[in-house]
Amino acid sequence: MPFVETAGLRYYRFEIFPPNLPQAIFTRKGGVSPSPWDTLNVGGTVGDEAAKVRENRVRSFSAVGRRLESMFDVWQVHSADFVLAQAPRQPDEGYRKADIILTDRPEVTLYMRFADCVPVLLFDPVKAVVGMVHAGWLGTVRGASRAGIEAMIAKYGSRPADILAAIGPSIGPDHYEVGVDVLEQVEQTFGTEAATLLETREGKIYLDLWAANCMQLQQIGIEHIEVSGLCTACHTDDWFSHRAEKGRTGRFGALIALPS
Repeated sequence: MPFVETAGLRYYRFEIFPPNLPQAIFTRKGGVSPSPWDTLNVGGTVGDEAAKVRENRVRSFSAVGRRLESMFDVWQVHSADFVLAQAPRQPDEGYRKADIILTDRPEVTLYMRFADCVPVLLFDPVKAVVGMVHAGWLGTVRGASRAGIEAMIAKYGSRPADILAAIGPSIGPDHYEVGVDVLEQVEQTFGTEAATLLETREGKIYLDLWAANCMQLQQIGIEHIEVSGLCTACHTDDWFSHRAEKGRTGRFGALIALPS
């Protein structure tokens, strides 16, 4: 089953990946943070206490058999820039700004935080490489998912046909209203295919981030893609949603690692 519950935590696991691959998209359940970050908030810049954020991260990593000290994370800036994680990020080591992280080191756990943007998890079982992409609308029009695959090809020799990709819970096309400025950038990036990603209802424009990232992955040759189809704005009982909760909310965590 996609959802797992353990030690009070509830998290989502993709079925496309092998059972021994550590990977999870954590819901907001099972942590120690008070409202409006209740309860498994792992975002350190939303007003929650640092000690509670750290405890939530410890609980998350422990639930899937990883140590918090194995974490490599970045300062997410809605880019298409990548970082290769050669070792866990040390507590006194500054954050690197990027929205794609890749590693071939089993001692490293890739970690990011979300509250409507799209988590894209990647695994190449042939070259033994994992990756994670953070793709909101801006990262999507900048081609973050495609850039993640391009980096796997260039840095690790991956073949697109071997890579497994998974698109996690994020704001769905039923809730993601955008303005004309976003529409224009989507049209610039996707050309004639943009029409399949945009829908106008009652004078409002809605963008399908799931389909947009699927399209970019398929265009570069990815054949195996799983889409969770879970809208964070529809299910705030499970997920933090910046849009649905008007900015007063936490961040849920996502991780992936090679088996150690």
